[in-house]
Amino acid sequence: MRHSPGDPIFYDLFTASAQNLRAGVRVLSEALAPDADRAALVATLKDIEHTGDEHTHDIVKRVNSGTKPPFHRDDIYRLAGSLDDVLDDVEAALDFMVLYRVKDLPTGVAAMVDVLDRAAELTAEAMPRLRTASQLTKYWIEINRLENEADQTYRRLLARIFSGEYDALTVHKLKDVIEILESAVDGFERVANIVEQIALKES
Repeated sequence: MRHSPGDPIFYDLFTASAQNLRAGVRVLSEALAPDADRAALVATLKDIEHTGDEHTHDIVKRVNSGTKPPFHRDDIYRLAGSLDDVLDDVEAALDFMVLYRVKDLPTGVAAMVDVLDRAAELTAEAMPRLRTASQLTKYWIEINRLENEADQTYRRLLARIFSGEYDALTVHKLKDVIEILESAVDGFERVANIVEQIALKES
């Protein structure tokens, strides 16, 4: 059964959250440049992550205050939390790069960040269109395709870092960075899955 229309402010809040996430991924992309000041970019990304927390808290507070959401409250919580989780992973990935003092990253890392960049752009475009979630089929299909692409890159990266090319300490550092990037990509797929579920419920 289709839910009755709720407060449209939630669409704006999810749009703001996704746009903020997009900004965070852009900072991570900038950090891969050879001359990037990663320490400064970490500070920028932390500010973006704090803004993301504020968006999430605002969404949850509005639901808990009795403001009627446009779709099920559980889906509101899950969507807000999943967007926040992706940004947390993006921030953690850059933090690891700086804390571990990782300078030279395998080529595949840039490919994974590129997937994150494309997923972030698609997600930012999708959130304002939640009003017509049933028309977002191409969005969640493409996110799923990107996640599969990232999985292949992730496996190749693991094979490379365990090939003997790197010393044991570097392997440990790179593995942490690669795994958190994979987690971020998986997070975008969770967001898309939630949007698909919302569409099915509202159809």
